[in-house]
Amino acid sequence: MPQDPRPVLQVDIVSDVVCPWCIIGWLQLDAALARTGVLANLRWHPFELNPDMPAEGQNLREHIMQKYGSTEAQSRQARQRLTDLGAEFGFTFAFSDDSRMRNTFRAHQLLDWAEEQGRQHPLKLALFDAYFTKALDVNDSDVLITAAQAAGLDPNAAREVLDTGSHQARVREKQRFWTSRGVSGVPTMVFDGRYATTGAQGTDTYVQVITRCLEEAA
Repeated sequence: MPQDPRPVLQVDIVSDVVCPWCIIGWLQLDAALARTGVLANLRWHPFELNPDMPAEGQNLREHIMQKYGSTEAQSRQARQRLTDLGAEFGFTFAFSDDSRMRNTFRAHQLLDWAEEQGRQHPLKLALFDAYFTKALDVNDSDVLITAAQAAGLDPNAAREVLDTGSHQARVREKQRFWTSRGVSGVPTMVFDGRYATTGAQGTDTYVQVITRCLEEAA
């Protein structure tokens, strides 16, 4: 089979599974990669928006209003904006009054393991789908294992990772690494180990960053 002639760019994305701007940012980046004809070697890195979130989670609307001081109307407008942005890329945000914020530490452990199996990216997308589109609890073992299976991973091995906590220490270490380098908001994307952007910056901005990396590499 002939080798793909397209250039490959290393992109590291610090992200949380329950961060809506992380999936928006990825969709924008994906569009930018398609527009520039570049392949990405993707690595997702752990960040918890709410590390102290209890296992049962919290009503999303209440959480947003409490954390950011927004009104109910502002919270509704923000969810609608995200819904509209997602629809532009064919992604469904199924927000409702019953939507809940979830603890994501266990999800990050599974993602860390999935990287070793070469299936981290499909698992990340499966988890975004589980949380935002299917409104599932991404702290629940069965939900996590179903996502792992959808991503082509061994469900029994996935359950062992969750039951034993074998990747807890490494996830914590990676979290400390990124926060020690000033990452306090997500998504934070690092292109070619040199240029970092924070937040969903839009397809045009990502095209500019990718183009700059390619020009400098040449």
